[in-house]
Amino acid sequence: MLEVNFYDNDSIPNDKLIFVVIAAKYKGSWIVVRHQNRTTWEIPGGHIEAEEKIEAAAARELYEETGAIDFELSPVNIYSVNDGKKETFGQLYFADIKALGNLPDSEIVEVKLVDELPEQQLTYPLIQPFLFKRVLDFLYVENS
Repeated sequence: MLEVNFYDNDSIPNDKLIFVVIAAKYKGSWIVVRHQNRTTWEIPGGHIEAEEKIEAAAARELYEETGAIDFELSPVNIYSVNDGKKETFGQLYFADIKALGNLPDSEIVEVKLVDELPEQQLTYPLIQPFLFKRVLDFLYVENS
């Protein structure tokens, strides 16, 4: 069983973070992407490269997976996924996308705008709904 936990930003050392996930909105809709080797949908994100700053990784992944060329990133929380053997950490972001360009050549072959997360067709159904809910909670507090 997987367990998803949330931590305050900057509470876990950056060198422990290996992923970034970016829940992104464009023109009032959420963006989900499809990897070339899968039929399911996912929130944009990926691995942080060696020596890469966390926010730079988020900006790079957002561009590579959606074609976003003008956006604002907001850090939401650090998250972890614990599978009972190992706990891995990542940084969760919200992105408000102002402009999309062409999708660059990458492993992503399709970008879709949705009103809500397609929970029955997710690549990581035991993780992504928790991350998405956390972003919704973050936005609710930010807009209150």
